[in-house]
Amino acid sequence: MRERRGGLPDIILFIAVLALLSLGIVMVFSSSSVTAYQEMGDAYYYLKRQSVWAAIGMVAMVVCMNIDYHVWEHLSGVIMMLCIGALAAVLVPGIGHLVAGSRRWIGFGAFRVQPSEFAKLGLVIFLASYFAKAGGEVKSFFKGTVVPLGLAGVCALLVLLEPDLGTTIDILGVSWLVMMIAGVPWGTLGAVVAAAVPAVLLYAKNDPVRLRRLTSFLDPWADARDSGFHIIQSLLAIGSGGPFGVGLGMSRQKFQYLPEQHTDFIFAIIGEELGLLGTGFVLLLYAVVGARGFRASFRAPDTFGSLLAAGITCMITLQAAMNIAVVTGSMPITGITLPLISSGGSSLLPMLAGMGILLNISRHAQVR
Repeated sequence: MRERRGGLPDIILFIAVLALLSLGIVMVFSSSSVTAYQEMGDAYYYLKRQSVWAAIGMVAMVVCMNIDYHVWEHLSGVIMMLCIGALAAVLVPGIGHLVAGSRRWIGFGAFRVQPSEFAKLGLVIFLASYFAKAGGEVKSFFKGTVVPLGLAGVCALLVLLEPDLGTTIDILGVSWLVMMIAGVPWGTLGAVVAAAVPAVLLYAKNDPVRLRRLTSFLDPWADARDSGFHIIQSLLAIGSGGPFGVGLGMSRQKFQYLPEQHTDFIFAIIGEELGLLGTGFVLLLYAVVGARGFRASFRAPDTFGSLLAAGITCMITLQAAMNIAVVTGSMPITGITLPLISSGGSSLLPMLAGMGILLNISRHAQVR
């Protein structure tokens, strides 16, 4: 076994990421043109924004692809502190921007980002570094569970206070998966899940509106004009697409029927315009990213690289799975975007940076 230092990155992974990004730009324009024209007077408004963020993200990916991934191990503590600081700052009036009753954004003018999206990647980097250094102590309840779960809990709590339940679940889910891959005992992981489920249910029960939102997917037609509206319109879009779709740009649901059609529910527009063939292609691309990401993890030359590659792969695949589950009515609405496809720079930039780190790890892969 030899290490391929400075070799070429995984070209299949690279092509899959570019394909998702390119498809995303096309579908953002197709799904948002009507809304953009009505609200902004410019049908190309969201296309322009997404293209700018995609260009910035591509630069970040190329830069990260050419930085030795071991650098992130040395910076993991600083990165984590910056992420926690940004998550706390967004809750401060005057710093965090209040939008639709939630404080999730920080920035100035038209340039705003969601610190929670960057915190996902920062937490994965820190946990990979932490468990790589922990060694055999990963089996210890305190060092293997309490400390990493406590840190993930701090991040999740700050995000929950925004409030943003979907991203909170995503952060805890990715952390749980990294802990599992690092070797935390199954019994401990099971106990964590057993404790988390009642906590989520209690949180939802204290707010009737939140409870309806979390349970509406079970029977969206019971409240078709309110809590079930999103899911019903999403299912109508997907169902009307059939095997081959109604044609690119020909969606009817984007005409003020389906809310968040270019962000959270863009997969439904893909299903409507490109049909089963289009949604199947998207699923295939995510499967390729997942398979090549775990391949890089298995072939990484050290524990940190292996855990980091696995964590980044879990980050994108879990988020994609959650979004698609919401759009197809398989789980409650979470507000999670479809990675590399949905409109929004806050999600796109850290995701592409993460893909760059993953590609760098693949350059160091051990080969026979």
